[in-house]
Amino acid sequence: MDFNVKRLAADAGTLFSRAVQFTEEKFGQAEKTELDAHLENLLTRAECTKHWTEKILKQTEVLLQPNPNVRIEEFFYEKLDKKAPTRMNNHELLGQSMIDSGTEFGPGTAYGNALIKCGETEKQIGGAEREFIQSSAINFLTPFRNFLEGDFKTILKERKLLQTKRLDLDAAKTKLKKAKMADARALVSYYCFYIMKHSYFYFSLFQAEQDLKMTQSEFDRQAEITRLLLEGISSTHAHHLRCLNDFVEAQMTYYAQCYQYMVDLQKQLGNFPSAFSSNNNQSTASGGASVSVPILPLSAPLPSTKGSVSSGFTELQNFSGSRKARVLYDYDAAGSNELSLLADEVIMVSSVPGMDSDWLMGERGTQKGKVPITYLELLN
Repeated sequence: MDFNVKRLAADAGTLFSRAVQFTEEKFGQAEKTELDAHLENLLTRAECTKHWTEKILKQTEVLLQPNPNVRIEEFFYEKLDKKAPTRMNNHELLGQSMIDSGTEFGPGTAYGNALIKCGETEKQIGGAEREFIQSSAINFLTPFRNFLEGDFKTILKERKLLQTKRLDLDAAKTKLKKAKMADARALVSYYCFYIMKHSYFYFSLFQAEQDLKMTQSEFDRQAEITRLLLEGISSTHAHHLRCLNDFVEAQMTYYAQCYQYMVDLQKQLGNFPSAFSSNNNQSTASGGASVSVPILPLSAPLPSTKGSVSSGFTELQNFSGSRKARVLYDYDAAGSNELSLLADEVIMVSSVPGMDSDWLMGERGTQKGKVPITYLELLN
């Protein structure tokens, strides 16, 4: 019992000395031991890593799941160690709506068939998105969270302990300084009390020196432990770089899949006849309106569309001369050597030797420049 009381008293005295040292430092009444420059740089680097890891992690979560309510729900399921319910993403919901509506209108009708094909493609894109999110969560988000919740928490714990050891060291320095001052005053005191006083203050000075040695040793040891942990941030950066490569690769795969799905869909829609029967199965010959489904233009000519170039374009490219062409879609020139186009305008086009087969030379009055053939329809 006495031992526990003494231990509690010692702990209380230590906490009190730390509090006094910390307060005096804040008011500039006590000196503070500064960390070496290398350790300070490591601490700054660790804080910077933590700050940007948190920011990148948060923004990636927003990218993968823009709905904040769903993110909160997934967070609670994760904390409760339960599996979140599987829900369809937006592409899958849109795809299912298209398929359902196409089935309602009738797969035998042009519009119904087109809706079903679009819906199937949207569901494929939704599946690719789901795979991308899962891959990113495992290979990118999880390592970043593990650093923040594991390695960096350990660094914070050791850094806090280093701060405690530093306060103990500076408190011991202050104690030794006061003991030396008291010893000096004892030497000039009255001779009759010299032996008694000097013996007491000599013991206090000896004890203060021993405390300083011990706290200095503990501080140096803790500084070394903290330094080793902080130097591990370089390994963290290397690991996060590999995770970043995995994330970019997952994005590339996802976008490539989406692109290919849309190219295939575009080809399917392009194979539809130019005149469809109406949804109530009335023939166009009986006066029903004809509906044409144009192929949606991409921002640049697709490499895979070379086989779809009409014989008129092929003839124009193989022989000299010029032809009139109608512009199908608006086109913004990407450079000074290209010509911007407006839908439904008529321009003159010709072939230039050595030009890529996806392009022709277009002329509008005095304006001249390259134009993509996928935006044109030759006129007779």
